Amino acid sequence: MVRMIDLRSDTVTKPCQNMRQAMAQAEVGDDVYDGDPTVVRLQNMAADMLGKEAALFVPSGTQANLLALLCHCERGDEYIVGQQSHTYKYEGGGAAVLGSIQPQPIEFEKDGRLDLNKAARFVKPYDPHFAKSKLLCLENTLSGKILPVDYLYEARAFCDNHGLSLHLDGARVFNAAVALNIDVKKITRPFDTVSVCLSKGLGCPVGSLLLGNRELLKRAVHWRKMLGGGMRQAGIVAAAGIYALQNNVKRLEIDHDNARTLAKGLSGIDELKVDMDEVQTNMVFIDIPENGAADMAGFMAEQGIRMFSGKKIRLVTHLDINETDLGKVVLAFKRYYETKGHRCSA
Repeated sequence: MVRMIDLRSDTVTKPCQNMRQAMAQAEVGDDVYDGDPTVVRLQNMAADMLGKEAALFVPSGTQANLLALLCHCERGDEYIVGQQSHTYKYEGGGAAVLGSIQPQPIEFEKDGRLDLNKAARFVKPYDPHFAKSKLLCLENTLSGKILPVDYLYEARAFCDNHGLSLHLDGARVFNAAVALNIDVKKITRPFDTVSVCLSKGLGCPVGSLLLGNRELLKRAVHWRKMLGGGMRQAGIVAAAGIYALQNNVKRLEIDHDNARTLAKGLSGIDELKVDMDEVQTNMVFIDIPENGAADMAGFMAEQGIRMFSGKKIRLVTHLDINETDLGKVVLAFKRYYETKGHRCSA
């Protein structure tokens, strides 16, 4: 079977043999009844690493974010969020459908920030005509871009001034911390709640974490059960999370280096436009000419490369991508345009 180079996302990572071994040997219990010892260990480890009182292990990042929204907001409340944010656009509208929580989306700035002056105009005064503004949601990283640390503390002050809570969709927060070469606590400290994905760049097969204070996470346990996220002998998958936090955080540097190498290689192809300034972590975005995207994904699949199609394509590096793969990808793009040129001139 031909090995595919999968650049669609870092969610496609597969557990390594050592991670599988840790899962096979995990001590387990019933996490819904009286606790699973490996889940408890993962939660305590994560809370310590990210500087929060407590953590809760959940099946997915979507559920972690939804639990945060349900804990911060009640029916008829509102959260302020970016137009392209996962919590608004890519998680099925769960806050509105399941929590009756109204989103107030605003456009992101080019660097991934929400303009706090603009956001202030959308904070509703207490009035029976309006939904109550209760929460500001940020995302770090956003499309691979890192939010400036100073901005995070400005957002905290903004929320304190307006009586809002502050949630971070930190699915790739470790990418941000590693890229900045800082303790992840410096990023998470201003936030009331933080979600972290274990099944992206950290390489776990499943699982995310919600972190915050103990009182809020007690409510999150109740919502998790209601949403069907209460798992039984979950230590088998929690063991993967422990392995990832111990072994796969620092190595994210390799993914970032690989993204820059890939971007540099692709930038040498005349038909492609690559903004090197956008390559801050493990994502490369390339602009494709109007007539150049229709059959590209199919051609790449024939070359053993999986990617999404479109006029702007995201390529994501991860622990299953190596330097040899990068060379093959650049060569495949060159072949695509050479082949396309031959077809056009025929």
